[in-house]
Amino acid sequence: MTARLSDIAAQAGVSEATVSRVLNGKPGVASGTRESVMAALDVLGYERPPKLRTRSAGLVGLITPELDNPIFPALAQVIGQALTRQGYTPVLATQTPGGSTEDELTEMLVERSVSGIIYVSGLHADTTADTQRYDQLRGQGIPFVLVNGFSAQIKAPFVSTDDRAATRLAVAHLASLGHTRIGLAVGPRRFVPVQRKIEGFQAGMAEHLGLTSEQSEALVQHSLYTMEGGQAAATSLLAQGCTAIVCASDMMALGAIRAARQAGHRVPQDVSVVGFDDSPLIAFTDPPLTTIRQPVQAMGQAAVRAVLEEIGGTPAPHTEFVFMPELVVRGSTAAAPETGRRA
Repeated sequence: MTARLSDIAAQAGVSEATVSRVLNGKPGVASGTRESVMAALDVLGYERPPKLRTRSAGLVGLITPELDNPIFPALAQVIGQALTRQGYTPVLATQTPGGSTEDELTEMLVERSVSGIIYVSGLHADTTADTQRYDQLRGQGIPFVLVNGFSAQIKAPFVSTDDRAATRLAVAHLASLGHTRIGLAVGPRRFVPVQRKIEGFQAGMAEHLGLTSEQSEALVQHSLYTMEGGQAAATSLLAQGCTAIVCASDMMALGAIRAARQAGHRVPQDVSVVGFDDSPLIAFTDPPLTTIRQPVQAMGQAAVRAVLEEIGGTPAPHTEFVFMPELVVRGSTAAAPETGRRA
């Protein structure tokens, strides 16, 4: 223990006597000094004495889709950190192909007496899903918040990115570069974010290129939110003569770039690609990806505030908090090739 005390004291920049007072819970130590000793324990890998451990205010469940898409770990990190700062312990439950369903994960969290649940891109976003599962959860007195995907039938706070604004931003950017054949690669139509992205795409195409909804609808390809899904959708759009492709996720955008290169096109000289999310590390792809940034930090914090308000007995508004996305221009978009320019 003497060696440990010296290690901790050296790491914290205090005396061994001070470390001893902190570890034994004795008074007379400044709060800043006490925090330094606690941090030194964590850094050196020592367990905190049981009497010094912060008691959790409760468990809060977080249910996400599979973590292959980097945007979901990014959201989970923000939400987890925000919960921890408020004294709660986050419990991450991830859906995986062939694994537990959302309902099974919900049941597992309820059995563990969670204080509340945050759902990210769950069944609430699927217009064909039965919303009674959420009515039953509310009937059990468990507060919950739903991220990305709105349903007027579910009485709960929603936190969403403005998907319509996102695709309008992307179309405006590409049209300003002279592109007239712009395609949209999105997920299955039954999901609310997909429907909103299509609406924004059609509005942008009408505003900037004068296309009717029917004309722009022909430039929409539905696929999976994966690199392979983006590649398949982009292959079809390139065959229709598109010189620019807006994708519903960064992973799809990477697949679109792969499809363009396999077809003998250069990105961005021949084909421009726009992603969605601004996932971690996406700025370092080849080329660095132009994308629509989801305000992950603000959205995650809003979701935590809403669920904690309900846990605290103050019902959060049963409405949708909509956050504005941001266009981040990097190296995957450029002026349209001469064959794709406006007359």
